[in-house]
Amino acid sequence: MVAKKLKKRSKKRSRSAAPEQTAEPTLTRKEQRAKEREVAKARSQLIQFTVLACVASGLVGLLLGVMVEPTLGIAATASLLCLSLSFKYQRYALYAFIIYIPFSGTVTYMLGGNSLLQLAKDAFYVPALIGVIQMCRRKRQKILLPEALQLPLVLVLAIVILNILLINLPQQLQAPGDEMPLMMGILGLKILLGYLPVITCIYYLIRTSEDLYFLLRIQAVLVLVSCALGFVQYLMLKTGVCAGTEGIGAQGVDLFKASLRSRCFVGGSLLYSPSQGQIRLPGTFVAPWQWGWFLISSAFFSFGTAFNDRSPFWRLIGIISLITVFVMSVISGQRIALFLVPIVVGVLSVLTGQVANLKRFVPIGVILGLILVGLTIRNPELMQERIDSFEDRWNASPPHEFVMQQFAEVMEAQEGILGNGVARATNGARLFGKVRLVETYHPKLLYELGPLGLLFVVMLYTALTIATFKAYRKTRDKNLRGYAASMWVFVLFISFFPYYYPLDVDPVSVYYWLAAGIALKIPTLDKQERELANPRKKKRLRSQKKTSLKSADVEEPQPV
Repeated sequence: MVAKKLKKRSKKRSRSAAPEQTAEPTLTRKEQRAKEREVAKARSQLIQFTVLACVASGLVGLLLGVMVEPTLGIAATASLLCLSLSFKYQRYALYAFIIYIPFSGTVTYMLGGNSLLQLAKDAFYVPALIGVIQMCRRKRQKILLPEALQLPLVLVLAIVILNILLINLPQQLQAPGDEMPLMMGILGLKILLGYLPVITCIYYLIRTSEDLYFLLRIQAVLVLVSCALGFVQYLMLKTGVCAGTEGIGAQGVDLFKASLRSRCFVGGSLLYSPSQGQIRLPGTFVAPWQWGWFLISSAFFSFGTAFNDRSPFWRLIGIISLITVFVMSVISGQRIALFLVPIVVGVLSVLTGQVANLKRFVPIGVILGLILVGLTIRNPELMQERIDSFEDRWNASPPHEFVMQQFAEVMEAQEGILGNGVARATNGARLFGKVRLVETYHPKLLYELGPLGLLFVVMLYTALTIATFKAYRKTRDKNLRGYAASMWVFVLFISFFPYYYPLDVDPVSVYYWLAAGIALKIPTLDKQERELANPRKKKRLRSQKKTSLKSADVEEPQPV
């Protein structure tokens, strides 16, 4: 009798608990038919718009190809099609933008090396940004996120425009025919703040935690693919398939310089002189040091996926991508990556609390340790060569002394409260005139914008760092909190790291704002997760689901 009573009680409990276990109420037939009609309508709109865009782009390209040049016609067709589709479907344009960044250098030199091709990624970014801004105006949502950036951003824009009007413009009036300081200033403004709206794009185009996980999983796969291509590049040089620097007949100082003549398989400028112990691989990027900063940035994203993805399979992919980052930091000859990647992983382990998570941390730490020990045992000469190269560089010019020297040199050239002209020390602006080589970021800002400009830009980065930290502290979900912590540490690290100028060029010029947007969006996603877990709010959420998705979205096809 007692057993029967207990059985009846357990059945009642299971019945009462059943509604709480369902993640989402089932749709009625009417709702299912309505959803099917929406999917069919979206599919029809997608087909119609794509066909119309292809026909219009093809006609324009055909006319240009016949009247001017076939190559120009093909480029025009591809550009117009990309622009139109990116404007219509912003989320997919954003994914294409992020996917293209690691391979931009390879694509640039595969198509001839024209410097304008380095701006090709903006064909995805700019139309998507315009679409998001239009959506914000239509829905009366904030365009600038977070609000803490408003004051420092206004100050930065004011000082930059003041420098352009009072410094770059007079330089333009007095410049020789081959220099364009005004265009240099406009490009400098784009380099400094052009990708800040990535924050807004990420915030509104990521609707759910599934979107976030999908984006970060894409990033982990991109790291794996890029590192695999970089490893193939190394093997081709090692086995003699590619000639390298020595193989093209370089002599003297040319044996120590990266060159496009020695380009191999992917990427751009390359240095490979094994007899001199010199190797600087560009991987898939234009230049070797960009590849080094890609590896450093990838350590943050791969770490987040390795420890915080919900799926064990994708955590494994994150671990593998993190291992490839370590391996490529050793064999690519990037001293700064060899030094910073282990430090980044160590700092992330402490600041994100993963050290205390022994269940995940110990296995990953053991795997990474075994990989590094294996590399050291199998290639002791390679490891010793990298360590010696790093020590020689450090002894020749210690980083702290180098930064102070750069500040001292810039201060000597400083007059008044304004700088020497926007982008006058930005390497990417040398297309429009002579630029001064300043190899550290904050002295470069001081040289270009003056002391007020440096102060205002640091205020902007500080405000963003504090905002991402607050977002991280608001997050309760364990996995989302780990991701938010990784992104916050990345923003903190890049904002105040004084050595070199990673914020000026790919990929950090995009990844910095991308990480900030992800961190700022995570508390909203965390709140959604908690509301879905609360059975009292499920009914209300189901009725508000369509309007909430539309408010965070723009015209785009629904999944078929």
